[in-house]
Amino acid sequence: MTGGRPPAAVLFDRDGTLVEDVPYNGDPGRVTPVPGARAALALLRRHGVRTGVVTNQSGVARGLLTMDQVRRVNERVERLLGPFDVWAVCPHGPDDGCRCRKPAPGLVLAAAGDLGLSPARCAVVGDIGSDMAAAAAAGALGVLVPTSVTRPEEVRRAAHRAPDLLAAVRGLLGAGRPAERSPR
Repeated sequence: MTGGRPPAAVLFDRDGTLVEDVPYNGDPGRVTPVPGARAALALLRRHGVRTGVVTNQSGVARGLLTMDQVRRVNERVERLLGPFDVWAVCPHGPDDGCRCRKPAPGLVLAAAGDLGLSPARCAVVGDIGSDMAAAAAAGALGVLVPTSVTRPEEVRRAAHRAPDLLAAVRGLLGAGRPAERSPR
C-alpha cells in the first residue's frame, strides 16, 4: 500500500476509528476503544511510526460540548491507547467555512507540520469519506476502515481500505496482507 516504505506518521480519526462513536461525547467515562486499536497502535510504535489524531468536534460550535470536555475525552483516549505525538482538533461546525474541518485538509496539514513532516510522509486512517477527502487534499495517503456509518459510495470511492484497524496498520507497514485497493 505504501510502495514498500512505511509512513513516518499515521494520523487517525478519533470517533468511529480509534474509539466507539458516541455522538458529541463530552464524558470521558463513555470512551471505549474499538477492537484492535491497542494492538494497531502498539505495532506502529514498535516500528517507530509516529501517531496522531485528527478529529472534527462540531459539538463545540453547536453548543453541545466545551473544549474542556473535548480535552478531557482526548486525555481518556490517551490513557486507554497510549500517548499520541500530535492532536489536531477542529471545533467548527459544518457551515463555518473553516480550513481545518475535514474534508478540508487543515487538520492533516497542521498535524504533519507539528510533526515536522511533509503530508506525503503521513497516512490518515478513518471511517468516512471526509477523512479520505482530507487526506487526499493534504497529499497524504488515506485508508478507509468502514463501519456501520460508512456509506457504500464512500467505500467505493476509497483508494485504499481495510476491514479493520489492525489490518490497516499492517498494510501500511507492509506486514501481512496489504489493505484492499478499491476498484476504480
